[in-house]
Amino acid sequence: MAFNTALLPEFDDEMAILRKMLERVPDDKFAWKPHEKSMTLGRLATHLAEIPGWATYTISMDSLDLAPPGGEPFKPTVADSRQAVLDIFDNKVREARQSIASASDEHLMKPWSLLMGGNTLFSMPRATCLRKWVMNHAIHHRAQLGVYLRLNEIPIPGTYGPSADEQGM
Repeated sequence: MAFNTALLPEFDDEMAILRKMLERVPDDKFAWKPHEKSMTLGRLATHLAEIPGWATYTISMDSLDLAPPGGEPFKPTVADSRQAVLDIFDNKVREARQSIASASDEHLMKPWSLLMGGNTLFSMPRATCLRKWVMNHAIHHRAQLGVYLRLNEIPIPGTYGPSADEQGM
C-alpha cells in the first residue's frame, strides 16, 4: 500500500478531531493565556489552523526558511475570530489532503528541510516530516488547546472516545 493511501485515513480522523476542538474556541477569549510565556488562546487556535498547511509546504517545496537571509521572515496568520480560524483550517486541510493524495512514495522519501536564517534546523524524508512536523505537532498543540479550554470551563469534545464532559462527569 502506498504511504499516502495509508496516511490519509489517519489524517482525516485527526483533522476531524482537531476541528471539533477549534469549534469550541470562544471569540471573547482570544487574548487569554494561562501564563505570560504562553501563547494566547487565539494565537494557539490560529497556529493549529495553519499546521495542516505545512503538509503542502512539505510536499511542494524542498525546504522552508522561516527567516531567509535578505528576505522577509515567515509571518504567521493572525485570526481574530473562531470563524476565521475555522475558515483557515478548512482551507489548509483541503489543500493538504490534495497534496498528500497526489504524492508518490518516491517523492515522499525525498528529504525536506526546515531552515532558520539559512541554517538547517532539521532535514528528514517528507513522509517522516508529514508524521512528525504536521500530524504529531498538531496532536501536541491540540492537547495544549484542551488545557486552555478546560481552564476556561469550556467542555472538551471527545478525541479517541468520549470526554468526561460528554459522559456527564
